[in-house]
Amino acid sequence: MTDTDRTHRSPWVVFLIFLRLGLTSFGGPIAHLGYFREEFVTRRRWLTERSYADLVALCQFLPGPASSQVGIAIGLSRSGYAGALAAWAGFTLPSAIALILFALGIARYGDAMPAGLLQGLKVVAVAVVAQAVWGMARNLCPDVPRITLMVAVACFVLLVPSAWGQVGAIAMAAVAGLLLFKPRQGSARDPLPMAIRRRVGLFWLTLFFVLLIGLPLLAASFPNQTLSRIDAFYRAGSLVFGGGHVVLPLLQAEVVPPGWVGNDSFLAGYGAAQAVPGPLFTFAAFLGASMSGAPSGWLGGMICLLAIFVPSFLLVVGVLPFWERLRHHARTQAALSGINAAVVGLLLSALYQPVWTSAIHAPQDFGLALVALVALMFWKWPPWLVVIGSGVAGGWLSMA
Repeated sequence: MTDTDRTHRSPWVVFLIFLRLGLTSFGGPIAHLGYFREEFVTRRRWLTERSYADLVALCQFLPGPASSQVGIAIGLSRSGYAGALAAWAGFTLPSAIALILFALGIARYGDAMPAGLLQGLKVVAVAVVAQAVWGMARNLCPDVPRITLMVAVACFVLLVPSAWGQVGAIAMAAVAGLLLFKPRQGSARDPLPMAIRRRVGLFWLTLFFVLLIGLPLLAASFPNQTLSRIDAFYRAGSLVFGGGHVVLPLLQAEVVPPGWVGNDSFLAGYGAAQAVPGPLFTFAAFLGASMSGAPSGWLGGMICLLAIFVPSFLLVVGVLPFWERLRHHARTQAALSGINAAVVGLLLSALYQPVWTSAIHAPQDFGLALVALVALMFWKWPPWLVVIGSGVAGGWLSMA
């Protein structure tokens, strides 16, 4: 490996790239996957379209925040454990810091934000997801059977709008792939570099389950507020399928009834979480900083933030060594052909609900989304510039 290659694979480089994404990736987990695809598949070519789709499919199966787990896996494949940590820190810390500051009392500045700015950021998510759907469909759904499967999955998920509906759709698509698709022998493989052995992966998976079972026992045996909070947020990150919005009811049940956070503060923090980029799981940082009793503030926010994300690290690092080998088997490749079409179907359904329905309310919203889409696909503007431009345009339209 040359010095240039080592520099490009430096965890510091990974951190800076994900930091830019963490500062500009508005729109929720589905939009984040679109940003990641543009950055790492189209622009930097760290991954092929198929490898990226395989990663997305795997992370959809795992509990926790799918977009953050995809980012952790990309950092892991690029620079090992340090790269995984760098990717997570760059993508997560901007929104976590903003939410902790909000919890510490800077909500008074919210009135200074133009009313349409948040609306512009929602609208740009429509363009980001539409670009991702178009690009992935062209590569992963090249024939009638896979296009049909993509549409069937999109319709199923819209009719069964739940995390289990998504997991069920992917499972059914895997079965359909086994029955319908026969990959050619010797077909090209798109390896995802992993320097982790299966024995090490098994250790991380074992640690995941030890903590999941052991933390509640420790919290019950040794009553301690910090330990109870770590247990609550670790379970939230371990047991929730479907991403950020799905974790909110569980977090509310964990922090409001014990009196750790008032319901009004909980809802205010949830509103603030919609206005910041990055993963919605950083809402845990707001809750930790807002809690009554020590630890709170910065320490409380960081403890809860780490507790809710630790399961994602353990699952990704534990599963990937097995996944990387499994995905090269002939029958697995057939199943993945179906799963990849299902992933595009999931994105297509998300383009309508919740992305379109939460953003497009008036003709000017649709027009702004069209301009953003053209800027991304044809003018080739960088996503961060389109995000900023859409936010400014949304603020201007609200005052016009």
